[in-house]
Amino acid sequence: MVSVTTSRARLALIAGVGVVIWAMLPALVSRHVVDLLIFAALYTIAGLGVSYLLGQCGIVNLAQCVFYGIGAYSVAYFSAQHGLPSMIAFVAGAALSAVIALAVGWPILRLSGHFLALATLALGIIGQVLFLEWDWLTGGTLGIGGLPKLSLFGWQLNTPQRFYYLIWPIAGLVIWLNYNLTHSRNGLAMRAMRDAPEAAAVAGIGTHPLKVQMFMLSAILGSLAGSLFAHYVGFISVDSFGIDRSITFLLLAVLGGVHTTWGPALGALFVTLVPELLSRFGEIHAVLFAITLVIAVVYLPQGLGGAIEARLRRKSTW
Repeated sequence: MVSVTTSRARLALIAGVGVVIWAMLPALVSRHVVDLLIFAALYTIAGLGVSYLLGQCGIVNLAQCVFYGIGAYSVAYFSAQHGLPSMIAFVAGAALSAVIALAVGWPILRLSGHFLALATLALGIIGQVLFLEWDWLTGGTLGIGGLPKLSLFGWQLNTPQRFYYLIWPIAGLVIWLNYNLTHSRNGLAMRAMRDAPEAAAVAGIGTHPLKVQMFMLSAILGSLAGSLFAHYVGFISVDSFGIDRSITFLLLAVLGGVHTTWGPALGALFVTLVPELLSRFGEIHAVLFAITLVIAVVYLPQGLGGAIEARLRRKSTW
């Protein structure tokens, strides 16, 4: 049997090698691949909110595209049109997303199962329509360009390589916060609410307020990812905030493993890099990607992260 000390040393070594590889990647791969890795980090941040709701609360959230869009359009409105600091746009987008999540979540989170999933889907569709119709604010199908590049302490993040070294530490911080929340008292209460809602209510756990709070947190993460996305690409349009984006966030959460704190990062890398690898096969690459998804879901029902954690646990008992 491997000792705890040996197991921890092995994990520390793996983590150290991973950090070195992460730091060297921008110098080893093309700009296009760096772009894909940046989008993977953006999807990780937004997808963590979706994953947490599903894995810890049992809530399917198909409205994340709305909050993703709110964060992006906050940058367009406050930073691009009014020249205000990016931090104000970030805070405004997060605050607006939290308020909308509270106002909408309070009634719809009394639902459960597929009824709740349909309610969040309806919210996503309504948001998509409003983004399109309110063209005086969003630019409609023409979009909004000229968004400023993000600056950090006077350091312009105007290249993919520079943005890469910002976005992944942010994603890592969100994963760490997710881990701490999962292992907190609230995390225990959410799992009790998910697995035995009647018993949780009898135990005095305020299930409905807790669901609303987690929905608000998910919305804030979606807004943060959207704001970072807008700063990076410099141009946004309604096409980036359709319901298909919410499906992508849900997909990466399931692929990565909703019961792991770092699984969504693996899922995000999967949905960004695998289609690129399959694109060399031409027009059938979409079909091949769909087949790959089916295989992953069938043979790894616990997700990529769950499969890796299970394997590590088995090795630790050898």
